[in-house]
Amino acid sequence: MAKREALIPQSDATRLFKAARAAGYSRARLIRHPDGRIEVVGEDSLDIAAAAEMSPFEKWKAENAR
Repeated sequence: MAKREALIPQSDATRLFKAARAAGYSRARLIRHPDGRIEVVGEDSLDIAAAAEMSPFEKWKAENAR
């Protein structure tokens, strides 16, 4: 079975996430569109309703994710 090509190289993904963190975003999502565009969406904080439903471990994990 042949390996398939990566959707985005690991080095590019790492660079994009580091740039989002340097820009002050605590979280970021990487979206690759079918037409080849790559979109990075930065998020400042968790949704308040979702944060209220999270366990203490989930809160810790969200705050300490790298």
